[in-house]
Amino acid sequence: MSAAIQVSVRELHARTGHYIRKAAAHQRVIVTDHGKAVAEIQPLASATDQARDNPFKRRVLLREYAAIMNKRIGGTDSTQIVSEGRDRP
Repeated sequence: MSAAIQVSVRELHARTGHYIRKAAAHQRVIVTDHGKAVAEIQPLASATDQARDNPFKRRVLLREYAAIMNKRIGGTDSTQIVSEGRDRP
């Protein structure tokens, strides 16, 4: 990544598109307000980077779990319980 660019809020407001394109080109853009850094503009991670960073996207279900995952397991259907409750005097 290249050296960071510092830009005031006023300059960012005047040339937003320019600084967004700089950030998209992997250049850090630091936004300052009265000389104090208040924000940073950076590019979004690509889909492959996000998948690599998110362990849930890489998970592999155990065969046994996948087999029972969508099966209804025992018990009474809640709609039946509610209906029976309504029918009671």
